[in-house]
Amino acid sequence: MSVIPLSQPDISKAEIQAVIDVLRSARLSGGSRQSRFEDMMAELTGRNHGIAVSSGTAALHLVVQALDIGPGDEVITTPFSFIASANSILYAGAKPVFVDIEPQTLNLDVSKVEQAITERTKAILGVEVFGSTAGMDQLAAIAGRHEIPLIEDGCEALGGRHRGQPVGAFGRAAVFGFYSNKQITTGEGGMIVTDDDRLAQSCRLMRNQGRSDLLNTDTKAYQSLGGALLAHDRLGYNYRLSEIACALGIAQLERLDEMLMARREVASLYIRKLMDFQDLILPNVKSPDAMSWFSFVVRLTDQYGQEQRDRVIMGMRRHDIGAANYFPCIHLQPFYRHQFGYEKGAMPIAESVSQRTIALPFYTKMDETQVELVAHTLKVMLQREQLLRP
Repeated sequence: MSVIPLSQPDISKAEIQAVIDVLRSARLSGGSRQSRFEDMMAELTGRNHGIAVSSGTAALHLVVQALDIGPGDEVITTPFSFIASANSILYAGAKPVFVDIEPQTLNLDVSKVEQAITERTKAILGVEVFGSTAGMDQLAAIAGRHEIPLIEDGCEALGGRHRGQPVGAFGRAAVFGFYSNKQITTGEGGMIVTDDDRLAQSCRLMRNQGRSDLLNTDTKAYQSLGGALLAHDRLGYNYRLSEIACALGIAQLERLDEMLMARREVASLYIRKLMDFQDLILPNVKSPDAMSWFSFVVRLTDQYGQEQRDRVIMGMRRHDIGAANYFPCIHLQPFYRHQFGYEKGAMPIAESVSQRTIALPFYTKMDETQVELVAHTLKVMLQREQLLRP
C-alpha cells in the first residue's frame, strides 16, 4: 500500500455509529433509512424522486432500461469516461455512439453531438468527467430539440452546480455513484434522481427483481398470485441497496458541505504547488460553475507520449505515491475494438488526452505536507524524463 494512496474515504464516528445502529435494528434492507437517503438526494438535486441502487453502474442500467432503449437503438456518449457509462448501453442491447471530447473541459464536445444524431438515436448520455459540469445545459437543449432524453451521469460530480442548477437537475434522469473514492461513499452504491413518475416507478420495480410495489395490493399480478409477496410485473434485477449502506450515505450527506470544502482546499493546494510546472496542463478551473472535485487529474504537455507518462506513474509508485492513468479511451478497450472495429485515430482528442493524464492522490484529509511530497516527486520524475530525451 502506498504511503500516500490514490484515494481514501472520509469516515467519521458519525458514520460508524450509524452503521452500528442498523446492525442493532431488526431491519437490514428496504427500511426507513433507504427512504431517508432517497429523500435527501432528491432534495439535494431538486428532483421529485430518488431511487437507491447497488451501484452507479446499476443506476445507469436501470435508466437505460426504463427508457425502453434496446436492440437497434443508439445512445450518444463519451469515449473518455469509466467504462461503465458505455457498458450500461450495451446491457440493454443498444449501441453506444461515441463523440469526441472538448480538449479543455474533457466532457463531450457539444458542437459535435448534433451531427451524430440519427433516426436510431434514442438518448444522449452525458458524463460530468472529474466533476466538471461543462456543457450539460447545452446537451439538455440539444436533447430537447430532437425530443430525445438526456441521461446525466453525475457519478463524479455530486454537490456541484452548473449555471445555478445543481448537478442532477439536468435531463430526464441523473445518476450518482458512491464507490469509496467518490465525494461521499456507501462502500458500494448508487442513486437515480428524476421528476418522471413513470420512470421512477419502473426503476423501483426493476431494482427489486421486478417485484410489484408491496404497498399496491390492487395490481393484477398481486391478485392473480393470491396476494403473494412474490409477484413480479416485469424482468428485474437484484440492484437493492442495504440499510447499512443507506445509513452510511445519510451520515455522509450530512457532512457533504464540509467534505466538498476540504476537497476544494486540497485542489487549491495542488494548483499552487504545480502552477509553475511548464510540462503540466492543470484541470480547467476557469468556469462559472461550482466545481465538485472528484479527483485531481493533470495532463502532460504534447512533448510527452504514453510511454513517458507511464514511466512517470511507475516512478511515483516506486516512491510510495499512488498515481494512475485516468481514463483509457473506452472505444480502444479490447472488447470494444473487437465488437465494433474501432481503430486508433477514431477519437483523436480523447486519445491524445488519455495518453498523457495522471491522476494524483486526492482525498479530503490530505495535508499540505503530503501535497508537497506528491508535487516534489512528480517534478523529479518529469526531470528524469527530460534527461532521458535523446
